[in-house]
Amino acid sequence: MTLFLGALSGLLAVALGAFGAHALAGRLGADRMGWFQTGVQYQMTHSLAALVAGGLVEARLASPVALWGGGAFLGGIVLFSGSLYALALTGRRSLGAVTPVGGVFFLAGWALLALGLLGAPR
Repeated sequence: MTLFLGALSGLLAVALGAFGAHALAGRLGADRMGWFQTGVQYQMTHSLAALVAGGLVEARLASPVALWGGGAFLGGIVLFSGSLYALALTGRRSLGAVTPVGGVFFLAGWALLALGLLGAPR
């Protein structure tokens, strides 16, 4: 499931990037466009990280702990990138309070991926 969701998230990142570049350009101020672009960048990066985590476990190059990392990456995408998209589209700064929680999910994902690699079958 991590592989499927990582691929789906990558697809959505490309679609959202195109939407931002074409539909939002000139409609949002520089700050809000920057938030949107940061959301897309982090979504794509962590979609790929989720794919790597799932692929390493499937190939038995990492322990199943790495799948928890993939899940944390996906949760971080929802919280971090999702809050930035909402912030950019609505301008409601209170939504930015969720963004750091997503960042913690990303950090946890990288830590869990590293632990999964340490516990890899030899």
